[in-house]
Amino acid sequence: MTSDLKTPDLLRETVRDASATWWWLVALGALWVGFGMFVLSFKVGSLVAVATFVGVAFVFGGITQLAVASRVPTLRWLSIVGGTLGVAAGVVTIVWPGVTLYAVSILVAWYLIVFGTIHVINALAGAKLPWWWTGLLLGISELVLGVWAARSWERSLVTLVTLVGVWAICRGVIEIFAGFTLRQVGEQADRLAA
Repeated sequence: MTSDLKTPDLLRETVRDASATWWWLVALGALWVGFGMFVLSFKVGSLVAVATFVGVAFVFGGITQLAVASRVPTLRWLSIVGGTLGVAAGVVTIVWPGVTLYAVSILVAWYLIVFGTIHVINALAGAKLPWWWTGLLLGISELVLGVWAARSWERSLVTLVTLVGVWAICRGVIEIFAGFTLRQVGEQADRLAA
């Protein structure tokens, strides 16, 4: 019986503790928005920022794979190889950002073409659920953007930089909203406790 009474108090305390850090999410969101705006400025420094962002993502992805390798009982070698390649790709990206940006931008253009085609086919051939046409619009826009970007590496680079900048701004806005929502949940928990 006493454990039932302690559960709401524990939940309230956990919510209060979590909501006390709401401002971290807002600050992180502001940093993401600032990074996205800097990237979208299309200055030379923004290209270095994108290359560094890609390099750090590769390194962290590789480290994650190596950590997974210690916990996977089967095919451990695959995680080790993937992790090692990820870390190596991250180092190469940071050391030679120009070559990396060229290669990544071409891959992004072809990624958009492939997934745009898949989204169009799924929308037309799949079940017609409510809002099915949004998948069709997404696929068409990905396909058009991918074909446009694949026509030259300069366009691919512009597409890559734009996508990274827009993604960073969207991520920042989501973090800011999450921070303020967390603050509101904490205030509601305090009101309920009172």
